[in-house]
Amino acid sequence: MSQDTFRPFETVLPMDDALSVLQGATDGADDGEVFVERRKSESLVFDDGRLRSASYDASEGFGLRAVQGDVTGYAHSTEVSIAAMKRAAETARLAVGAGGGTLAEAPARTNTHLYTDADPIESASFPVKIETLREIDAFARDLDSRVVQVSASLGASLQEVEILRPDGVHVRDVRPMTRVNVSVIVEQNGRRESGSAGGGGRVGLDGLIDPVDWQAKAREALRVALVNLEAVPAPAGVMEVALGPGWPGILLHEAIGHGLEGDFNRKGSSAFAGLMGQQVAAKGVTVLDDGTIPDRRGSITVDDEGTPSHKTTLIEDGILVGYMQDRQNARLMGVDPTGNGRRQSYAHKPMPRMTNTYMLGGDADPADLVAQIKDGIWAVGFGGGQVDITNGKFVFSCTEAYRVENGKIGAPVKGATLIGDGASALKRIRGLGNDMALDPGMGNCGKDGQWVPVGVGQPTVLMDGLTVGGSAA
Repeated sequence: MSQDTFRPFETVLPMDDALSVLQGATDGADDGEVFVERRKSESLVFDDGRLRSASYDASEGFGLRAVQGDVTGYAHSTEVSIAAMKRAAETARLAVGAGGGTLAEAPARTNTHLYTDADPIESASFPVKIETLREIDAFARDLDSRVVQVSASLGASLQEVEILRPDGVHVRDVRPMTRVNVSVIVEQNGRRESGSAGGGGRVGLDGLIDPVDWQAKAREALRVALVNLEAVPAPAGVMEVALGPGWPGILLHEAIGHGLEGDFNRKGSSAFAGLMGQQVAAKGVTVLDDGTIPDRRGSITVDDEGTPSHKTTLIEDGILVGYMQDRQNARLMGVDPTGNGRRQSYAHKPMPRMTNTYMLGGDADPADLVAQIKDGIWAVGFGGGQVDITNGKFVFSCTEAYRVENGKIGAPVKGATLIGDGASALKRIRGLGNDMALDPGMGNCGKDGQWVPVGVGQPTVLMDGLTVGGSAA
C-alpha cells in the first residue's frame, strides 16, 4: 500500500460495516471507539562532518476499545480490515460482560484547526535537507575554534487519525510535527563540555531550515557549551533557587503536572488526591494545561478520543480547581472530559495526558527576583529527571546554572541537581517574573510506557528551601 496519499476512513474500512462491528463490541458498554491511525516519519542525523543516518518509517493500524465502568477491553492490529476488526471486537467485548451500561454522549464537535494538514516531509526536498544539515555543521564549527564536534538532526512526521464512535460520530485529525536540533562539543585546555539547542512544532520545515532559525540554535548550543567550560563544582545544601523562564517548566510538568492527571487522582495515588478546592500552592500561582495553542508541539485539535482540545485551569491563585481528564476518568469522577485523552499510537489505549502545561507569569522583574537570593543558584536549563507520582518527590539535573550570593550572579556551576517534592515546592514560591515563556518545542512525556509530544512553560520563579545536590559542600 502506498504511504504517499492518505486514504479516508471509508476507503480503508467500509463505514457501515465498521460501525456495525463496533456497535456489537460496545453493546451495553459505557463508551468505546475504533481509532485508525496512519503515520510516517523521516529523520536525518549529520554527525562528525558527514550524514550519519537517514531513516523513513511508515505504519498504519487500528485499535478497538470497549469500556465498562473502570474496565477497558482493547485490541489492535496492523491489518486494517473488517475481518481484523471482528477479531478485535471479540477481545474488546470481554470487558463489557453482560453489559448494562449506557453509552456516554459523544464529544462536542469543532471546526477549529490548530495546525496545517500539509505533509512536512514533503515541504523540503531530501537534497535540501542534507545541505541544510551540512551548512549547520560548517556554521557551528566556524563560530569558535574550540568547537571540536557538531551534531545536527532534522525530523519530520505526519500522523493521520480517524475516530469512529458507536453512535456514528466520526472525527478526523491530521497532525504534522517537525524539529531541528544542534549539539556542539567544545574543548579548552583538555576539558570538553557540550551544549545543545533545538525545537520545532506542528509546522512545516520551511521556517526551521531558514538560516535565521538554525543559526540561532547553533549559537545557543555554543553559548551553553562555553558556559559549561567555565563551570565550577556545584554547591550542596538547602538553598534559594530561581528557575529561568520557558524550558525549566519541565520541572513543573514532571513534579506537578502528572499529579494533576485524572486517573492518578481517581485512584488516590496522586499527592494531590482529595485536595480539590484547597490551597496547594502559594497565592498568585496559576497553572494551566492548554492544548489549543496554534502550531505548538503539545497542541491537538482533538484528543485521541475525539474530544476537542481544551484550555484547562488546574491551579488558580494557589487553589486546586481542576484535573486533566479523558472520557473514562471524567465519567467515573462525575466531571466533564477536558480533551486530555491521549495515546502514543493505535497500539495503545488512551489515558489522561498533558498537552502544553505552564504557569502564568507575575509582575516582578526577573532580575529583581534573582537579586533577592542571598545564598542559592539560578537554574536556566534542565536535563533529565525522575519523579514519584505518589508523593511528588523529584530529582532534576541542571544543564545550565549559576551560583548566586548576596544577589550577585557568580560563576556557572556544574553537576547541580534539584531535589524536592512538587506539593511543597509550589508552596515555597515567593516570586513570579513577568517573563512567562513557552519552551522552544522539544518536549516528550512518558507515562505507562507511552510517549507523546508535550509543551511546557513558566516565568522566572523564585523558590525558598529547595535541596540542591552538588559536588561541593
